[in-house]
Amino acid sequence: MSAPVIAIDAMGGDFGPRFIVEASLACLAEFPSLHLALVGQPSILEDLLAGQPGVDRSRLQLVPASEVIGMDERPSQALRAKPDSSMRVALEMLRSGRAQACVSAGNTGALMALSRYMLKTLPGIDRPAMITAIPTARGHCQLLDLGANVDCSAEHLYQFAVMGSVAAEALGVVRPRVALLNVGTEPIKGNQQVKLAASLLQQAVGLNFIGFIEGDGLYRGDADVVVCDGFVGNILLKSSEGLASMIATRLELLFRQNLLARLVGLLALPLLRRLRADLAPARRNGASFLGLQGIVVKSHGATGSEGFQSAIRCALREIQEDLPQRLHGRLEDLLL
Repeated sequence: MSAPVIAIDAMGGDFGPRFIVEASLACLAEFPSLHLALVGQPSILEDLLAGQPGVDRSRLQLVPASEVIGMDERPSQALRAKPDSSMRVALEMLRSGRAQACVSAGNTGALMALSRYMLKTLPGIDRPAMITAIPTARGHCQLLDLGANVDCSAEHLYQFAVMGSVAAEALGVVRPRVALLNVGTEPIKGNQQVKLAASLLQQAVGLNFIGFIEGDGLYRGDADVVVCDGFVGNILLKSSEGLASMIATRLELLFRQNLLARLVGLLALPLLRRLRADLAPARRNGASFLGLQGIVVKSHGATGSEGFQSAIRCALREIQEDLPQRLHGRLEDLLL
């Protein structure tokens, strides 16, 4: 395989390009075969690179783009009115084969609209879905959709389940256990879409569907792939991140209350650091748009350098696994 090239939308996100440039340089140092293309306004990017001594430019190129899509901009506006946006130019590099993946921390709706328009979906897939790994008691679980599709039909949920299963297999999970997130595990529970999706999945040959799962079962690790619509998935993901941060903060405050608590805290410090690292949202940042004819990874808009590095690593892993081609190879067998 030739050296992978990842196109980076360097202007997207809540904090602008500073953290994105820092993360890109860190990933170039971490992966000697990686090549990156920073897409954005060259004068701004050059100023940021000038502040980083010893930058190896042999694996880093700057690709000019004069426009920036705002985080609050309507997807339709981004699609029609900004042909030279950093997001669109980065996706064009992917479509033309000059890059093997695209990473952006920009406007999620715009990224979804532009990706569908420029790359198209795989045969048999109506809508791409955002997927990421969340920590469980047994390791990790692949959760989708995370916000790309707020309203989903039963057929969409079925397609998400198929894609999630193939993605889990690519990560080494044998016969991934697939479940639908619901308000109960009984067959009578849930809305009409979830019930219909369960009926479709029960008929699927080659898919290890285990039925409904509740939120606590998800965190116990009772399934390897959990499927829901984007409205529920986005709330669950952000609530999980907020809970992890709150627990870490509360523990720190408890261990500062008095001398005895500080002594106990010192003894527990290695375990606390490991727990914080395992639960840190930045380490799991990067949600893939499954179902596209190309690799697109969405970074959280408010992430820092460490988080954006995780998104780049996610894109590189999918390049190495050739995930779109693996999906394409399995979809014909599993889709209705």
